[in-house]
Amino acid sequence: MAKILVADDDLDIRKLLKVFLSNEGYDVDTVDNGEDAVTNCENGYDLIILDVTMPHKDGFQACEEIRTKTTIPILFLTAKGMEYDKIMGFSSGGDDYLVKPFIPSELVLRVKALLRRYLEYSPNIPAAKNSIIQVGDICIDEDFCKVTVCGEEKELTPTEFAIISLLCKTKGKVFSAQNIYESIWNEPYFYSANNTIMVHIRKLREKIEENPQTPKYIKTVWGMGYKIDGL
Repeated sequence: MAKILVADDDLDIRKLLKVFLSNEGYDVDTVDNGEDAVTNCENGYDLIILDVTMPHKDGFQACEEIRTKTTIPILFLTAKGMEYDKIMGFSSGGDDYLVKPFIPSELVLRVKALLRRYLEYSPNIPAAKNSIIQVGDICIDEDFCKVTVCGEEKELTPTEFAIISLLCKTKGKVFSAQNIYESIWNEPYFYSANNTIMVHIRKLREKIEENPQTPKYIKTVWGMGYKIDGL
């Protein structure tokens, strides 16, 4: 049974989420501020749901601190629908977002998708197959969900791991933002998802490239998408 932490300063929202997610079979704990979310993030959770506007620490600050401790998926809940806020969420380390007010069924679908991706790429749950992907200095161990570059292990989120694996499995192939989004998120592409992909690519480059401004591995093919060079 997956364990979920919900952080939201609205008591009604916390109660609502606990009911919906508990009915789906999840073990749900709740806190009312970002500081408590950071304090409790390593208590065996498989997913964290963060409100953006919270006391003590807002969702973005909490997410950045949580990312120094764990790579478990983070879903943002926000009443703000501005594109800037979505980019801020992804830049701080979030995996997905949902704008309030939301439809409960959509929340459940997003939670299930994030958990599926996390469990599929969790280093604690080896895959059934033995698969090493080597592209130049990049080595991906799918059994243990590890990525090394020049022998140095990189700490990636499940979403980042999924993206780099997708690109490396067919080196040289150009993937459009739509290809990547529909392959990783398993839902229909929409135009503003371009920013989602751009932010995740930027975060990946910051982690695996020696100089993210002049990437050696993840190349942009202007007007088309992204690819991993043969190297």
